[in-house]
Amino acid sequence: MPTKNDRTSIMCSVRDKVGALHDMLLPFKKNKVNLTKIESRPSKRKAWEYYFFIDMLGHCQNQNVKKALTQLEKQATYLKILGSYPIGV
Repeated sequence: MPTKNDRTSIMCSVRDKVGALHDMLLPFKKNKVNLTKIESRPSKRKAWEYYFFIDMLGHCQNQNVKKALTQLEKQATYLKILGSYPIGV
């Protein structure tokens, strides 16, 4: 259940191409979603394939977050919402 002070965590992957990271981040900028953490890990399946772990402010049911994730999903080869949770004090 959304609160006024939530964070959402996702894991995603995009095709390896010039500007891929930039394109992956654009939906968040366009929808004014503040990212608080981006971490990359090699997939171990294929060279130059990475999984990105991203934390953002807002609940996944929040309109701006939902729009950004929908736009990201169109270009991602993989997207999983790990969850939304209240930010600890």
